Parts: sequence; structure tokens; C-alpha cells
Amino acid sequence: MSEEPVPARASLDRLFDLAEVLGAITQRGMAEKGLTPARAGVLWALFQDGPVTQRALATRLGVTPRNVTGLLDALQEDGLVVREPHPTDRRATLVSLTDEGRSTTSALRGGRDELADLLFADVPADRLDTFTATLAQVTGRLRAVGGDGPE
Repeated sequence: MSEEPVPARASLDRLFDLAEVLGAITQRGMAEKGLTPARAGVLWALFQDGPVTQRALATRLGVTPRNVTGLLDALQEDGLVVREPHPTDRRATLVSLTDEGRSTTSALRGGRDELADLLFADVPADRLDTFTATLAQVTGRLRAVGGDGPE
């Protein structure tokens, strides 16, 4: 096999670099808030979807209800979520963010928005549109090959 760079291989190398750097930045941001990736995922899901049942939350995150229970126990202990009886289903528990949970998640989103502004501020809109479309295409192919995550 040739050692000469091929555009597709060079692009994949850049994606690996991106994943490593972006992962480190993301981990640092979560750690500053005292969160693990799994706990941050719960907060983000609640931030986007609003109050949901524990079962719906487990389905959304692709984990077992037992895993969600452990995550929620920790987040509730930290004052970030609250569990209450469902208003119409006696068997279900409704999970929602507390004010502190909303504040924490808003701060994470604010950090994401600041990073986006920093990274793409001087990129022309047409190039950014092409970049975004290409990333979406590549991500879709990766999900199809690996069978991971929602599209």
C-alpha cells in the first residue's frame, strides 16, 4: 500500500484529530461542572425534551431503566433533577430539571455556543454550509456502518 496521502485518508485523519481535541474540550467542560458524560447526557435530554418519564428517558438515551435510575439518583442528590409522580399515570415517575439543573445545562450550552463562535466566526457562510453538509453525510455513513446512535 502506498504511504502517499489519499484525500479520503487525510480527511479521516483530520476527523480523528477533531474527535480527540473536541472530546478533550468537552470532557473538561463537563468536569468543571462536576459532570460525567452520562450525567451530562441526562441533563441535555431533559433540557431539550422537558419533563419525561424515567422509561422515556432511558429509551431516549439508549440505556436500561436501571442505568437511568442510578444516574438520576446522583443528579437528584446534586440538586440538578427532581422526580415526581406522573400526574395521570400512577405507575410512572416524571423527571425534570431543577432551577440549578437548567442553569447548569444552560451554561454548558453557552460554552458550546462560544466555542462555535470562536471556531467559525471568520468562515464564509457558503463554506460553513458545505462543511456542515459534509459532516452530516459522513456522520450518517458512520452510523450506518457502526449502527450507533440516532441519525
